[in-house]
Formats: sequence, C-alpha cells, structure tokens
Amino acid sequence: MKRRQFLKQVSVGAVVSSSVAAPAIVRADTKIKWKMVTTWPKNFPVLGTGANQLAKLITEMTNDRISVKVYGAGELIPAFEVFDAVSRGTAQMGHGSAYYWKGKIEEAQFFSTVPFGMNAQEMSSWLYFGGGLELWRETYEPFGIIPAAAGNTNVQMAGWFNKEINSVNDVKGLKMRIPGLGGEVLQRAGGTPVNLPGGELFTSLKTGAIDATEWVGPYNDLAFGLHKAAKYYYYPGWHEPGTTLEAIINKEAFQSLPKDLQAIVENACKMVNQEMSLEFTAKNNAALDTLVNKHHVDVRKLPDDVLATFKTLSHDVVTELAAKNKAAQKIYDSYNKFYKQVSAWHEISEKIYFNVR
Repeated sequence: MKRRQFLKQVSVGAVVSSSVAAPAIVRADTKIKWKMVTTWPKNFPVLGTGANQLAKLITEMTNDRISVKVYGAGELIPAFEVFDAVSRGTAQMGHGSAYYWKGKIEEAQFFSTVPFGMNAQEMSSWLYFGGGLELWRETYEPFGIIPAAAGNTNVQMAGWFNKEINSVNDVKGLKMRIPGLGGEVLQRAGGTPVNLPGGELFTSLKTGAIDATEWVGPYNDLAFGLHKAAKYYYYPGWHEPGTTLEAIINKEAFQSLPKDLQAIVENACKMVNQEMSLEFTAKNNAALDTLVNKHHVDVRKLPDDVLATFKTLSHDVVTELAAKNKAAQKIYDSYNKFYKQVSAWHEISEKIYFNVR
C-alpha cells in the first residue's frame, strides 16, 4: 500500500513539474496578435520597410494565424528601449541591431558588426554555419529573448562631415554620431562618439549639435536628406563592414507557438536577412549617382593614415572587449577563427576576382 501511494505521488509530481516547465501551446486555429517594435523611423526605406516585410511575411505565410503589427521608433516606445520591451513581453518582437544594447550586454556587439571585420556574406555564413547563431542565442537566453538575423546593410559609408578630414589630427575633438565598437575607436582617436536614433540625425547635424554622422549608405542617406546638412561624404565604412540587423523574439511567446509556426517565423527572418542585403546592393549606386550628379555632394576617401590609425585602435578595442569575460572571449574566439578562414578563401576568390574583372 505504501509503495503504491509513493508511486502515485511521484507520478503526480512529474505531471506538475512538466506543466510548469513547458509553456502552453496555442491551438492550431487560434488567431495570434503580435506587436513588433523597432529602432527605425516608421516606414523608413529598407530598414523600416524591412521590418514591415518581416511582419507581412509572417502574417501571410501563417495564413493570418499570426498577425504582426509594426511600430516605428517612438510610436509605442523610444528607439533604444526595444530590447527591454521584448524581454518584458510588452511586445512579442523587435527589430534593431545588437550594438544598441551594449549597455546591457557588451559582447552582443560581435553579433552586429566589428570594425574592419566580416562583411555581410561572411557574417551570415558565420551565424548560420559557423556557430555564431548558437552563441547569439546563448547570450540572449538570460533575458528571455531569441535573436535571429533579419537584414544586413552591407559595407557602409564612413559618413557625413561638416569639416574636412585630412589627417588623424582632424579627428581630435570631432563630435560624431557613431554607435558600437566604431564609437569606441573614434573616442580613442580623440573624437567624441554620440549615440542618437536615426530620426534625430538630420536636425543634430544641421544645427551643429554634432560635427558628423554615419548612417548607412547612399540609398538610406539620400532618403534622410543628409546631403542638405553636411558638406563632405567620406568612404569606406571601416566601422560597419556588414552590419547584421536582428529580429528579437520573446521566448515565451515563441515557445507557445506550434512547431509549424515557429518554423515560419524563423524562415521569414532568413528571407528578410537576404532580401535587405540584395536591396541595398541594387539601390545604393543609383542613389550615389543622384547625390553626386544632382546634389553635387563632395565624395572623398578617408586618408590612408586615418584608416591605418583606426585599424590599429580597432584591434585594441576588440581584443580588450574579448578579455572582459568568458562569454565575450568565447564569442570572439569563434568570430576570429571563422574570420581567418573565410578571409583566406576570399583572398583567392572574391578579392582577386574584383581586382581583375
């Protein structure tokens, strides 16, 4: 009798334990409404419309079983509060980039972009086939968030400047909007990095609150009208050679979905990740042509000594970040190993082909 009673209690305990650990799965016919908050201005070309496209794909591919409503920066919450909103469950999804959360998770910047690091193709390869995505999810796990790659800017421009940059000395005292690791490099070179959301760039540059700003590239920069606020347009985008944008998903909301809907959400992110990179490739040069030939923008290359200084400082910034904790070192080791491998291949493939075609 005692043995039967004991087994009964164990059985009941197991059922209770199981029900606590796993979230309730929604019924197949349930209509689910999700909110997506973003760091971008509402409907802003490529970045904002990329978030819109992600929401549209999820809604259509699930046959309206999940409907996603997108909120631009400032509509529901401020731009830089997206991570917290998704972590709390205020919104089920967010769209931004990992370097915006450096104040919470400094090593998350590796999943966004590294100065003089991997480009868009290489970043996506590391995430999908080099273990990067697993490390990314491990990093966000304590916050109840599941990340996914959901866009890439490709190599950016160095930015818009209201003063000429002829040497490293011209960087000293420069007040520039530049986020992430690039901002830390600028600071070590004597500049002052400022972190501003996209919607504030034009006014800040026009009024002289900042001396320079980077944003993305010709297509986005033209849409923002940054040519009306600055004299010089510099390249290359040493600080953001292939910036991964992210979809972040509340873990509890995601795990409550049936497996088929989970797969749709994940694959919709992959589709947008590819489409955004292709759209920038298709539209950047036409926009650059407009900036140069219609608006007479002065496009210049950063001096070699400036780039050399930035590259040296970038190495210091990145290796110091890696040494801060075990998690950062683990991510950096994975990133660096993949970077060396893919660079060796591209030396005799992509790079040599660009030089001879």
